[in-house]
Amino acid sequence: MVSRRERTHHLIELGGLVVKAGLDTLAGDDRAVLYGAFQAVADQLSGEDREQALLLWGRRGHRAFDAEAEANGADRNKSR
Repeated sequence: MVSRRERTHHLIELGGLVVKAGLDTLAGDDRAVLYGAFQAVADQLSGEDREQALLLWGRRGHRAFDAEAEANGADRNKSR
């Protein structure tokens, strides 16, 4: 069983991804829009194209994380 603290940390991380992707701003902070979008993603992951979607989105996410890490590293180097 997951502790309350672990669950809270997990939910905060997921919310951070929503903000990091800019979805809060793009959706006008409309929770119904975000929920509908997440349901559309869940539908796609429940379908025949699940593996292809996971592969595509995973690659895209890894590239975004890598680009962010590189940009943060460059920012740190500038301040030295």
